[in-house]
Amino acid sequence: MCVNYSTPSNLGIIACPGGEIFADEVILHLKNDCHRQFERIVSKLAKRYNLEEVSIIRKFNFIYDTTSCLPSPYADPAKFRPAAIKIPAQFTMFTNGEIKAEVMESVRGKDIFIVQDVENHFPVNFNDGDKRTLSINDHLMTLLVTVDAVKQADANRITLVLPTYPYSRQHKKKGREGLTASRVGKLMEFLGVHRIITLDIHSREIGNSFNTMIIENLHASYQIIRTLSKMPGVLNDDFVVVSPDTGAVDRNKFYATALKKPLALLYKERDYSKVTENALENNIAEIKLLGNVAGKTVFMADDMLGTGGTLLKAMKFLKEQGAGKVISAISLPLFSGNAISYFDDAYKEGLFYRIIGTNAVYQEEVLKREWFTGVNITPLFAQTISRLHQELSLSSLLDNRDIIVKMLSEGSGDAKNQFLGCPST
Repeated sequence: MCVNYSTPSNLGIIACPGGEIFADEVILHLKNDCHRQFERIVSKLAKRYNLEEVSIIRKFNFIYDTTSCLPSPYADPAKFRPAAIKIPAQFTMFTNGEIKAEVMESVRGKDIFIVQDVENHFPVNFNDGDKRTLSINDHLMTLLVTVDAVKQADANRITLVLPTYPYSRQHKKKGREGLTASRVGKLMEFLGVHRIITLDIHSREIGNSFNTMIIENLHASYQIIRTLSKMPGVLNDDFVVVSPDTGAVDRNKFYATALKKPLALLYKERDYSKVTENALENNIAEIKLLGNVAGKTVFMADDMLGTGGTLLKAMKFLKEQGAGKVISAISLPLFSGNAISYFDDAYKEGLFYRIIGTNAVYQEEVLKREWFTGVNITPLFAQTISRLHQELSLSSLLDNRDIIVKMLSEGSGDAKNQFLGCPST
């Protein structure tokens, strides 16, 4: 279970304004998993000791009430009691733009997970209902003051849940520029953050710059392949995986190996004397293909989609090479600027079939598009939080190749249960 039912839990989740929706879904999965596993334990104990399940539940609740400093006089002693995981917090934005975070109940000695979606550019709540649209810098400052508030409230351990790692594209130095990706993490480390949980960080080298802070870099390959396998007529003999550039080779090699399909590569030559103006006018001078895509269903995976110019150019090139359906999987679908309208036009031209994107970034408009298929990765984050809280291994979540193989075989149900941390029944 995600919490020890017989003693008060010290697990707490605080949602920053940008991460409210993501946090609520994670909490829902945590509570549902706790309930399912509790029922499974009660059922096994009832059979083992030849007792009625209600009797066992009452004994659990009796132990809870006798060990808790605040036993509930109103809770039904014969029913499961979900843990109160979410910690209420109040966020205020002053007229000069300053942000204040206040934790509304004690977190002393607790294992606190702070959730923030730094790429959420939709209106969020401040000042008891005042709607504000925030930049990534506003979200980052909100996260900083929340960490400080939790630290000042004497939490035992602080973990950040950041589906998108801020400034991750500023991870290497080419000239007189900063290594901002590592500086953001070091700032959080200085404030006392123990760990960051994120999805498909742009460069794994970022984590090497910290002294003691740990980065858990999750990936949505299981969820994406599961979604792909449900698309009719896609996973056939004419399926090929294509890496959209040299930087994405390892990611796409993983998919090709898991699906047992051939791997091709696009190589882009860039004219760095040309300044990229928008998604359609970028500095890609020429694209070359290593492999064969003629008449085939093409699948490309990448970590991030900003304005989408590079991907649109790759899709057009693949269609010119005779590709059939073109499908792309994006872990962090930002759709910055006018990206959605560009993909609307490309879809009408038949340049691609589908884009699979996770809900690591909160979106509204793109979810209405026929060409977009959403993938829910909050169960993955919920299971990661559960295992970290219990000091359990994350190996099967970080390297899920065996579970993907099982999912693609006849035992897909067992594989799903194993991935979610549930024993097969």
